[in-house]
Amino acid sequence: MNVEVAPETLRDLITVSLDDGKANDIRVLDVREMTSITDYMVVASGRSSRQVKALKERVLDTARVHDVRPIGVEGENAGEWVLIDFGDVVVHAMQQETRDFFQLEKLWDNTAAETNVAEQTEEA
Repeated sequence: MNVEVAPETLRDLITVSLDDGKANDIRVLDVREMTSITDYMVVASGRSSRQVKALKERVLDTARVHDVRPIGVEGENAGEWVLIDFGDVVVHAMQQETRDFFQLEKLWDNTAAETNVAEQTEEA
């Protein structure tokens, strides 16, 4: 059974779950104005592949308790980067080196996009 949970509620459940799992630097990105694929992206770091895998399990357990099933889970074997897609909320748990390399916050941060547009306008 998949119970309808508001995106904000799911986002909050996930961030608490990650925090309880001692994830580092948990960030919530509101991407509703940027894409139709999801409302929120939650990005968190783990100190090792073992912790990243444990964070994935913690998030999935929390969702299961609330009768929410993910659409998909990717990257769970290596533990370098795990993506959990709940539709309205997408979770990225990764090791810090991977996070530094891909810089998802920079890609999806609304204020960064607004700044880039403003800089381009000034240059024109």
